[in-house]
Amino acid sequence: MRNLTPLTLSSLLACLLLPATASAADLPEHDALRQALRAVVGEGNGGFGFHMWATVVDRDGVVQAVAFSGEDRGDQWPGSRVIAAQKANTANAFSLPQLALSTANLYSAVQPGGSLYGLQFSNPVATEVAYRGPSAKVGTAQDPMVGDKIGGVNVFGGGLPLYNADGDLLGAVGVSGDSSCADHNIAWKLRDRLELDHVPGGVSITGNDNIIYDLGDEGSHGGWGHPACSSEATKIGRALPDTHPIGSDS
Repeated sequence: MRNLTPLTLSSLLACLLLPATASAADLPEHDALRQALRAVVGEGNGGFGFHMWATVVDRDGVVQAVAFSGEDRGDQWPGSRVIAAQKANTANAFSLPQLALSTANLYSAVQPGGSLYGLQFSNPVATEVAYRGPSAKVGTAQDPMVGDKIGGVNVFGGGLPLYNADGDLLGAVGVSGDSSCADHNIAWKLRDRLELDHVPGGVSITGNDNIIYDLGDEGSHGGWGHPACSSEATKIGRALPDTHPIGSDS
């Protein structure tokens, strides 16, 4: 083996001394995701009280974890597995380090005449990733989607970007299995439990990516509104815990 030159050695030391950057390793793994999801689903969320799917993707849109809250994969709507993944992909794909957009924020913008009309037809789901593999592994740590890009765009509640305490955008989480408003409430509480809600800013009046209920006869007043599903879900959505400021530990 050849000797390292002083320049090479100094360069190597500089690399070793660089601060660690955010990566997929900072995202929750299957067991942590499932545990947090089950806890949140057990609370009142303004929907039907159904079991849920949850998916986490990294900043490149690669699926890192898929989990369900029930005892078996059939305890949740089977179709919601891919929808949860779509939501995670969407929240990641259309959020930035300085601006978070939840899937709920996108609803009005993609309607005819909206500022993002047509967005919902972009970035289709990778069906060969979504439906491959043995069903027995679905929702486990070996879910066949894990390790690949799922794609997809979904424009109603349930998808949120994930930011660590330093404000780094790590990826996103998506949940599905109930009404769209309950999905948002569950995703919000889930992100809070995972301590990945250090949101830098957003389009909501609360300065983050919370759901906005401002639809009237002429559409959304601010352009980012979402339909109300029930008075209970709306009340819960407006009383969700605050996101944490960048730099705080929790």
